[in-house]
Amino acid sequence: MEAGNKREQALKVKYLRLLSEKYPTKESVYERLVHLQAQLGLPKGVEHFMSDLHGEYETFFHILNNCSGVIREKVDYVFGARLTDEEKAEFCTLVYYPREKIERMRIERKNTPEWYRENLSRLLELSKLMSYKYPLAKVKSFIPNRFASVIVELMNTRPEADPAQFVYHKRLLNMIVQIDSGAAFIEAMTVLVKRLAVDHMHIVGDFFDRGSRPDAILDKIMNCPSLDIQWGNHDILWMGAACGNEACIANVVRNNLRYNNTDVLEKGYAIGLRPLTLFAARQYPAAPPLKASEWAISIIMFKLEGQIIQRNPDYHMESRLLLDKINYAAGTVTLDGQSYPLNQTRFPTIDPNDPYCLSPEEEAIMKDLQSFFLESEPLKRHVDFLYQKGSMYTCYNQNLLFHGCMPLNDDGSFTELTFSGKTYAGRAYFDYADACARRAHSSHEQNALDFMWYLWCGRRSPLSGREFKTFERMLVDDESTWKEPSDAYFKLINDDDICEKILQEFGLDPQRGHIINGHVPVKAKKGENPVKAGGKAIVIDGGFCRAYHSKTGIAGYTLVSNSRGLRLLTHQAIADVRTALKENKDIESVAEAVELQTSNTTVGDTDEGKAMQEEITDLYSLLFAYQRGLLKPAD
Repeated sequence: MEAGNKREQALKVKYLRLLSEKYPTKESVYERLVHLQAQLGLPKGVEHFMSDLHGEYETFFHILNNCSGVIREKVDYVFGARLTDEEKAEFCTLVYYPREKIERMRIERKNTPEWYRENLSRLLELSKLMSYKYPLAKVKSFIPNRFASVIVELMNTRPEADPAQFVYHKRLLNMIVQIDSGAAFIEAMTVLVKRLAVDHMHIVGDFFDRGSRPDAILDKIMNCPSLDIQWGNHDILWMGAACGNEACIANVVRNNLRYNNTDVLEKGYAIGLRPLTLFAARQYPAAPPLKASEWAISIIMFKLEGQIIQRNPDYHMESRLLLDKINYAAGTVTLDGQSYPLNQTRFPTIDPNDPYCLSPEEEAIMKDLQSFFLESEPLKRHVDFLYQKGSMYTCYNQNLLFHGCMPLNDDGSFTELTFSGKTYAGRAYFDYADACARRAHSSHEQNALDFMWYLWCGRRSPLSGREFKTFERMLVDDESTWKEPSDAYFKLINDDDICEKILQEFGLDPQRGHIINGHVPVKAKKGENPVKAGGKAIVIDGGFCRAYHSKTGIAGYTLVSNSRGLRLLTHQAIADVRTALKENKDIESVAEAVELQTSNTTVGDTDEGKAMQEEITDLYSLLFAYQRGLLKPAD
């Protein structure tokens, strides 16, 4: 026991010596302590939660620019009756789209020096109010570097308080306009406003597929100063493809052919499809080129998936081995002991005696596609970013974020799954999946690569949670075969006790915490409520993707967490950029309070605050060491 205490004391002294290099004097410790203690009392920053973006760049871009309505709320608060509704709408459009709005004003010859001065003044007034909840150092970090010194100077002038300050402030604005830099400064100020509006962004999965510009969304959020990502099954599919998994590659190509989104492959990521389209045209000459390519890659996909299932009995996905259940002479397939006619009876690339073997031409196509995916620089950049900022789940300020589901048995117990002789359940299963995904990226191990495909579509995958019936939906007209059994989680999420049990599994307070996930679009138009179990769980997939609008009846959700509680914004209609600029149209959204607090949450109540408290404790220890002579401060 005594030896252990000495070892612990020695480690503490060693740590304090390292800390003293950063804070070498008592004065530097005092300064840091003052800053940290003061910050603990500031209001908690605004968090935004979004999910299932599915490549809908224009929708995402507008919501990102208006910060889900936060900016309009602040404009109303700051300017009140001083501006008309039309003037406030015009000013908000400038904040959302500064470059485009300024160009429009230039074309209409309305960009006068007075217009620049007036809008710079309004942006300054708005920025000052929004900056009060942040320490000065953080506000400075939000300002674009090229204009930092001038904007900081403008932010710190008080023209209303002193005549000299008024003159100084006016001269600063006049000089900005006089040297023709008004447009650049307005653009920089709008960046500051947006960063002040949202302190932290959570993207709860699924950037890819269906919509046409996931690459543009990723380019945009790579500039976001503070965010985290929880991988969705569509994300993990693309990540697996970028790591070289051929089954993932085939699924990605098929999805984009199916939704006519080949531009994202060919233009966004420089992935060529010509060898596939030429091969498909030869095999299916009667079909339209796009449909022929979809058929060709689908058969390749079924073969590759079959190979993965056969070499991974732990997946228990034998029910998805269907190519060997086809009676090629009769044109039928046996499903669960019953025979069904196929709507396609021509399978020129399948050998009935070895149905899961790729033909030489198919192998060549897959090698070409694999090399494209492995060598695409923009795809590598985006996938590296997803690994850097993303994970299977995130615990943040007592909220548990994951995309799909916690695999559960019908009785609410955690499903136990065994891989390579080891059994996992609950949080341990999520951790195992996260580790596998990272090994696929770092070492391209075959087992880890295979598991990326399982995470995409496995019945017990926490990112999927249902049994895919792709074969049946494509080849069998009888819709009774299309039903996709799903995990018990999707029913049990309405149970308070189940939600509390899941929160406890991740070390969170079941009374304060919430489960936040997406994956399954909420059918709002049929009366489905995204808030489950009395607010313990919130499903924020409201259907950003246009393909889902007819099912959900809305255009997406944004969950907003601020110092006063949680609000869920339901987006009803989103104007395109051209309409927004022409008519100053904004997002039509309805806000619903999910949870209101009796007292405001401060930084001290957050995870960031806990880290600050730990640093404060360490700094007091260092100060004590300086005062007692255990360490000598610098002169």
